[in-house]
Parts: sequence; C-alpha cells; structure tokens
Amino acid sequence: MAESSSGPNLILIGMMGTGKSTVGQLLARELNFRLLDLDERIEEREGRSIPEIFARGGEEEFRRIESRELLLALREKELVLSTGGGAVLAPGNAEAMGKGGYVAALTATAEELVSRVGQDPNRPLLAGDASERIHRLLRERAGAYGFADCTIDTTGRSAAEVRDLILMHYRGSVFKRNS
Repeated sequence: MAESSSGPNLILIGMMGTGKSTVGQLLARELNFRLLDLDERIEEREGRSIPEIFARGGEEEFRRIESRELLLALREKELVLSTGGGAVLAPGNAEAMGKGGYVAALTATAEELVSRVGQDPNRPLLAGDASERIHRLLRERAGAYGFADCTIDTTGRSAAEVRDLILMHYRGSVFKRNS
C-alpha cells in the first residue's frame, strides 16, 4: 500500500457501469485514502435502498438527497468519492465537484454498459429495455461529464489499468499544483 499523498480528493464520475465503484476501491487502496461510495452513503443515511427512494419519491427526491450528500462528502479530506451516474445533473454539483477535488470521468461504450449493468435490478433508471435506456441516457448526458480533469474510457480495460491511468493524470496534476 502506498503512503498517503495528501493530495486533493479524487472524485469519480460517469455513467452507471463504467467502473467507478470497482476502480474507486483500487484507487483508495493505492492512495491510502478512504473510499466513499455516494450511493451507499445515501442508502445508509436514508435507511432505504435507491430503488425504494425512486419508488416513493421519484428521481427528483433522489437527486435532492444525492446533492445534499455530495456537498457533505466534499468537505472531507483524503477521499476517493465514487458518485452515481447522475450526480452531475443537479445544478451546482459539477462546480462543487470541480472545487472539491480532482475529477476523473469514466466512460464506456453503450454495449459495454449494457453487458455490465443491463440485468442489475438495483438500477431503477434501467427498468424495462436496458439497452434502449442506456442509449437514451448517453444521449441525454452527452457533455455532462466534460468538466472532468481527465476522461478514461474503461471499455476493454481492467480495473487495474483504469486505476493506473487515473493515477498518472492525478499525480501529474498534484505535481503541477505543488511546483
């Protein structure tokens, strides 16, 4: 395990299924940072699952809760923050993430996303035809992740390869800030 680099928080954004949670675990271990999965924190604090939040309050209530928890998380230090795919959608969240740390966007092809999460019952936005919904979400969110400090395509890459690419960009950025 590496020593803590005491750099800025590392924030992972991107569509569901791009590998944020898996890569986040590897990054936290390598940097000796704490991993915070925003969706897990929401479920813990709300005492209900994300599908339950969507079923009772809809996407609007979920996004309100998500924004609140995101802003609280960004106050923490030495953190790898794995966000939900739509965390960038609420007004002000992208700006807060940009100020709150180094932002890495993970991408993947629609086909890769369908193969990774198309059958996941815990993805309320994919209910019905997952392939059609993923294609629609990709169209709707085109450009939403463009504020990131780096963008990594995870298609066909192992989680370790994605981790290493992010670390190369992250450490380069930290070095520039400190010189």
